[in-house]
Amino acid sequence: MRRTLVLNVVGLTPAMLGEATPHLARLAAAGGVRPLHTVQPAVTCSVQSTLLTGLLPQGHGCVGNGWYWRDLAEVMFWRQANGLVGGEKVWEAGRHRDGAFTCAKLFWWYNMYATADITVTPRPTYPADGRKIPDIYTQPADLRPELVRRLGQFPLFRFWGPLADLLSSQWIAGCARHIFTTQTPTLTLVYLPHLDYNLQRLGPDDPHIATDLRAIDDLCGELIEMAARVGAAVLVLSEYGITPVTGAVLPNQTLRAAGLLRVREEMGRELLDAGASAAFAVCDHQLAHVYVRNSADLPRVQALLAGLEGVETVLDADGKRQAGLDHPRAGELVAISRADRWFAYPYWLDDARAPDFARTVDIHRKPGYDPVELFLDPALRLPKLAVGWRLAKKAMGFRTLMDVIPLDPGLVRGSHGRLTDRDDDGPLVLSSEAGLLPAGPVEATDVKALILAHVFGS
Repeated sequence: MRRTLVLNVVGLTPAMLGEATPHLARLAAAGGVRPLHTVQPAVTCSVQSTLLTGLLPQGHGCVGNGWYWRDLAEVMFWRQANGLVGGEKVWEAGRHRDGAFTCAKLFWWYNMYATADITVTPRPTYPADGRKIPDIYTQPADLRPELVRRLGQFPLFRFWGPLADLLSSQWIAGCARHIFTTQTPTLTLVYLPHLDYNLQRLGPDDPHIATDLRAIDDLCGELIEMAARVGAAVLVLSEYGITPVTGAVLPNQTLRAAGLLRVREEMGRELLDAGASAAFAVCDHQLAHVYVRNSADLPRVQALLAGLEGVETVLDADGKRQAGLDHPRAGELVAISRADRWFAYPYWLDDARAPDFARTVDIHRKPGYDPVELFLDPALRLPKLAVGWRLAKKAMGFRTLMDVIPLDPGLVRGSHGRLTDRDDDGPLVLSSEAGLLPAGPVEATDVKALILAHVFGS
């Protein structure tokens, strides 16, 4: 077996390799680079599950970053239990081939209770007083205090939200270096999210992206050098490419205006009442699962959505099957946006009636993905002071709403989920071992076998 390091550099595309990425470009020149043909939806949980199992979403069941749980009548995003992912995982396959095979899975999703030997994932602590305290979950459990002593508290608020930046990727890279050198796993899987933030905030064409590329390339260079010192193979890959967008599609407002989506009022605010709705959309970047209670309503709902400006197509049962999305967790219909649009979750028609969590970073309570959480509300006159004052009140024990997030989906400048029109704008695979790469693009379903080939040889 040969030790192998896999770096998941989120948002990296073939078009980005060049002057701003000397370390990655050097790896590509010495080894090889190929486009990665990803899956639909091209979002974190779906793609990672395919990369690690070799299955399409119809096989592993992760049809998005979240979905509607029909038995609970609730939309849930960003669950963490690995049992939600069907199929044999790459580390299980490795262990079957050689009992000495070990794997460290670092910050890849669905990491709790995974059968990998070592796992580290964000897991905040939620005291009963309403606070959210940054923390991690690890297996083995005694790794958690060891990492905190060495690296400090995991910077959760720099991992997602308006303050998200390089610091979280630096912490993850430090975690990877420590585990790679002290635990010597056969396979080390590392998730580096830094590019994801400004690609969505600013768009891929913004000149500031070059700075982000240099920063993540420096981190990758350190990790690649670490692997080279012990003769380990290196794979660098990404999950999706982020493309420019000019606006959002709001399917839930259309479904509500048609009398299909229901809300319930609580304290003057409106909450989506999914269980009482005839149809509603679970929006996830450039794809939306549309759950339709009665089959008789399917033609009407499909026509309503297909007629929306910014919608490219609406998949029915046959379309889902062709896209590899025909799983019971999927919506009865699946809407896909145009390349320059994305789907926003708001269902309220008056911002004054929006739920209180809409103006906060709350990835679990919102019934859809919300990239607007990457922004501070431009209406705040002194945003840093506003955030500091709210944090100070929390520290003093007061219940305080961190309502500093805007409601304007027009702020978002980049999105993903739809398959890109050009390979250069999509994800990629870089390898130190050119002979293990195929002649053409790598299919996402073949990445599991490619990883194992790096460990065991072709």
